[in-house]
Amino acid sequence: MAEIRDISTIGGKWKKNASGASEAYKDGVANPKKDWAGNTAGAEKNYEAGVEAGIQRKAFGKGVKNAGNETWQAGAINKGGVRFGPGVTASGDKYAENFAPYHSVIKNTVLPARGPKGSDANFERVKKMGQALHAKKLSM
Repeated sequence: MAEIRDISTIGGKWKKNASGASEAYKDGVANPKKDWAGNTAGAEKNYEAGVEAGIQRKAFGKGVKNAGNETWQAGAINKGGVRFGPGVTASGDKYAENFAPYHSVIKNTVLPARGPKGSDANFERVKKMGQALHAKKLSM
């Protein structure tokens, strides 16, 4: 039998060492050894093959079933709850930049006249806006 420390010791050591590595993480991102964008784009066929293999073995559904509600809720509350506000603040300008093309579509789409509550005319307004936004998304 191979000798190995108990899992709680290993997990505790990883948590202690990894939680103090923020500066090393930021430094690695700022000074990568290789071109992330070029290498990632070059790996598109590998990505597609991996996704297809995952689909074939039904990995998505198995992962969801394995995690269950408790796992995603704990992660969302314990990690997401702390990160959400600062993440939104840090991404505000990028959000506006990315939404701008859709804002323009919404602003410039001429909608048919409103009808009475629940009328087909109102659904046509929704349909026209949905089609305009979808066309924009596909054009980008």
